[in-house]
Amino acid sequence: MGGGAWATPPDLVKIGTLAIRPARRPDLDGILGIERDSFADPWSRESFEAVLGLDRMFVLVAEHADGDEREGGSRGRRIVGFVVSLLLLDEAEIADLAVAPAARRCGVGGRLLERMIAEVAREGVRTLFLEVRESNSAARALYASQSFLPVGRRLRYYRHPVEDALLLRRELAPT
Repeated sequence: MGGGAWATPPDLVKIGTLAIRPARRPDLDGILGIERDSFADPWSRESFEAVLGLDRMFVLVAEHADGDEREGGSRGRRIVGFVVSLLLLDEAEIADLAVAPAARRCGVGGRLLERMIAEVAREGVRTLFLEVRESNSAARALYASQSFLPVGRRLRYYRHPVEDALLLRRELAPT
């Protein structure tokens, strides 16, 4: 899902009971549920389906184990977050990032962002951009912790409710 080469990195990175991997079509319902729980103006199913088929779009999901497999618990996994990035030559944009409400403030967003940064850097990206709602202090703190700096403002960018977006940028070291 979400094209991109994904040639050299492993498809699955496990961090404790959290696994981060490229998204696949069967993940769509989990992604959509998180999107709807996270945003007043969520992306549609059609938007995500389109993204999944594009070569220059990268989509990662974070899965969490449901239960302790060592204790005989469930071996199921559930999607707890995702990130979408668009690559354009040596630039990329984080187009969407969301974490399920129950998994927020547990490091999921930071791990997704770190993995996406590593992926786009491998693809030759030198500059990474994103927009964030000005009032979203939690997201702004996450991005600041990953060295994103404010470089502009998009007036009335968000519709529900109407609000400015801050444009953030991070320069990546060449790989």
